[in-house]
Amino acid sequence: MSNAASGMSVHDECKLKFLELKAKRNFRYIIYKIDDQQVVVDKLGGPDETYDDFTNSLPADECRYAIYDFDFTTSENCQKSKIFFVAWSPDTSRVRMKMVYASSKDRFKRELDGIGAELQATDPSEMSLDVVKSRAI
Repeated sequence: MSNAASGMSVHDECKLKFLELKAKRNFRYIIYKIDDQQVVVDKLGGPDETYDDFTNSLPADECRYAIYDFDFTTSENCQKSKIFFVAWSPDTSRVRMKMVYASSKDRFKRELDGIGAELQATDPSEMSLDVVKSRAI
């Protein structure tokens, strides 16, 4: 386990599941939460799950970190994928929770090597599929 500057630690499973997503593509997404001063895996999305499944898995009133493996086709008709880091911080979540997630985000993100893009969202429109597509290309 790693200690973050904010006193937050990152459970080893967080990195292991991320490596599985990256190397084996066992998951479409991973949702992380902070539980008792530690970042832990909250939910794993199977490889067949859609972007809607992912966004519907994020709680409406609690912050989360998430990784989403986005597949897309380039204008040259090449199949590609990009790993997105999503910092989900809905307006309806508690201020203290938002502060804890914001202060731990960069440290946690550094633990996950291979992130292609980052999104910060406070409501679903800020991470719509169109936004993800525009950031992927």
